[in-house]
Amino acid sequence: MNAIVALCHFCELHGPRTLFCTEVLHAPLPKGAGNGDSPGQGEQAEEEEGGIQMSSRIRTHSPAEGASAESSSPGPKKSDMCEASVSQGCRSLAAGHPGYISHDKETSIKYVSHQHPNHPQLFSIVRQACVRSLSCEVCPGREGPIFFGDEQHGFVFSHTFFIKDSLARGFQRWYSIIAIMMDRIYLINSWPFLLGKIRGIIDELQGKALKVFEAEQFGCPQRAQRMNTAFTPFLHQRNGNAARSLTSLTSDDNLWACLHTSFAWLLKACGSRLTEKLLEGAPTEDTLVQMEKLADLEEESESWDNSEAEEEEKAPVLPEGAEGQELTKCPTDFSLHLDCGNWQPRKLSVFKSLRHMRQVLGAPSFRMLAWHVLMGNQVIWKSRDADLVQSAFEILRTMLPVGCVRIIPYSNQYEEAYRCNFLGLSPHVQIPSHVLSSEFAVVVEVHTATRSSLHPVGCEDDQSLSKYEFVVTSGSPVAADRVGPTILNKMEAALTNQNLSVDVVDQCLVCLKEEWMNKVKVLFKFTKVDSRPKEDTQKLLSILGASEEDNVKLLKFWMTGLSKTYKSHLMSTVRSPTASAS
Repeated sequence: MNAIVALCHFCELHGPRTLFCTEVLHAPLPKGAGNGDSPGQGEQAEEEEGGIQMSSRIRTHSPAEGASAESSSPGPKKSDMCEASVSQGCRSLAAGHPGYISHDKETSIKYVSHQHPNHPQLFSIVRQACVRSLSCEVCPGREGPIFFGDEQHGFVFSHTFFIKDSLARGFQRWYSIIAIMMDRIYLINSWPFLLGKIRGIIDELQGKALKVFEAEQFGCPQRAQRMNTAFTPFLHQRNGNAARSLTSLTSDDNLWACLHTSFAWLLKACGSRLTEKLLEGAPTEDTLVQMEKLADLEEESESWDNSEAEEEEKAPVLPEGAEGQELTKCPTDFSLHLDCGNWQPRKLSVFKSLRHMRQVLGAPSFRMLAWHVLMGNQVIWKSRDADLVQSAFEILRTMLPVGCVRIIPYSNQYEEAYRCNFLGLSPHVQIPSHVLSSEFAVVVEVHTATRSSLHPVGCEDDQSLSKYEFVVTSGSPVAADRVGPTILNKMEAALTNQNLSVDVVDQCLVCLKEEWMNKVKVLFKFTKVDSRPKEDTQKLLSILGASEEDNVKLLKFWMTGLSKTYKSHLMSTVRSPTASAS
């Protein structure tokens, strides 16, 4: 994360001053940085801490880097700082201190801490943020977090706080911790994280200072002494007794090393906690329906767990020797094969894609099957191979919205169309005669193929599929010259185009479904919400390019797949103005 974290202090003599700051360096360190250190000496002194290589004294900054308070540095002059011989209220590191550096080996990023930033422009930005955080940009009570900034000087998260000092006016000193970056959105999104972690650092500093304050007050109470002394604010202010450093206020000689560790970790953790994701607009209807189904399953599982907990108290006592016997029925899962309690991966034949299924069934049979699928008619597969049936349903369901799919993968008896539009049956199950002759059903029977009816060489199917023969029948066969729904014609055009890969065809199908689901939404609002007359509905269908009979049937069937969330939202937003007006 490209940001700077700094500790600032309001000096009674010089005003707001930057005490300590940590910045990120992505480029390699300059050659020759580390005067007086032999190559590799710093590496030997490093210790692993929190995934970042830590080293307290690594190098001495060159004048160009400006970590010290020399004249070539971008920092303030000595005349603007508290004298080191008297006090160090405006200073964190000594004049010759090289600063602190941490090396993150995973990302090759270095975290460098010193009194002021290296770059003059960064020094100016930090300086301005420091002044604003301790002067005009304060929250009520003067203690707490606040956000300010602009595009030119960066955006700042600032948390002001007080440190107890028995020698200061009001017995406290004013500090702030600021985080500066140019990305406003990222900084705002990091607000809860920064607030919690910086608040923890502040609490630790205040806790240490409070112990020192209480010890000093116990030994020599300052309030009574000041009441008995003549009030000379300017002399008291400049006598040097109050401008003590933060290390003396907290009685912690390792304070700056600890702050460097905390600031470096803060920069690393804040930079890795948020990642960019590509958002492709509002969620699709399929996503909404899947979320609703998942919520329903969670509610069912919770109620099932509660009922099981109640039944455990009433569980019957097992007879002797019954322990360890399998008393429950094994679940049926057609994606795996159950053999004597051992789950094994499926190794049977499957369909790979719609294009694969079209090649296996043949173009006329596939068109008839796809027409019935899109119209919402019942699709029945009869086969001994349950895995084959399930693989066929997994491919066919991709042509429909999720809300329109109702599957019973394999059954030993016929199920009515209102319960499922995809039904798998074993070969011995008898299908009612009225279903076989109905125009609202299609049956796919899978037989063992004779040698003369094997699929020709060059098909995408594997050898296991070539041993089957597929017979597609229906009471209302689709004529070859019938126009059919528009989406079916576009789908077949994509499947027959060999220049398009399977993945591209899948994306084309997703786009086609979304296009027609948008038409379904318009028709739903027009007919169900606004209750427009049939004449207006016909005009709307003409505008949508769906006035043909098959297209109208498809839209009405797909309307059943709209999510409950969309329907309730549409009803509430459309009808609320009328209700409020009445």
